[in-house]
Amino acid sequence: MFVPFENLPATARIWVYPSNRKFSDEEAEKIGTLCRSFLEQWTAHGQVLKASFSLPYNQFIVIALDEAQYAASGCSIDASVHFIQDLERQFAIVLLDKMNVTFKQGAYVSYKDLKAFRAMVKNKAVSSNTIVFNNLVATKEEYEQSWELPASESWHQRFF
Repeated sequence: MFVPFENLPATARIWVYPSNRKFSDEEAEKIGTLCRSFLEQWTAHGQVLKASFSLPYNQFIVIALDEAQYAASGCSIDASVHFIQDLERQFAIVLLDKMNVTFKQGAYVSYKDLKAFRAMVKNKAVSSNTIVFNNLVATKEEYEQSWELPASESWHQRFF
């Protein structure tokens, strides 16, 4: 069951999928329609899941699930991963590569593999004050409070 993102509790489980590129407005609209359609029928052991999504910066897909009534099962998580893989194929984007870093460079969101990010640190192209996206957040509360933060306050600090 799809619900507005803001109506989910702070304890809602979060999955963040960073894209290797920004979605066009048309792509974002289509992705939004597909996400809503998927979440409207998403179930765990036959039970409807209360879920939502967000597309921040037109470069991330954030799926949120209120597990107060029903938690995600292995099968429902598999279904969501297959859905994300379908989006990757349909829009020629990368969403499941966890060996990357997303960060802000001015008004833009950059997506670099870890090796390139380390090189940028070494060359001082980014600093410990650079705003990074902590895509490992697990709850809506963490997402709202510590998804975007200076590298010095995230797991990225080990590169400095």
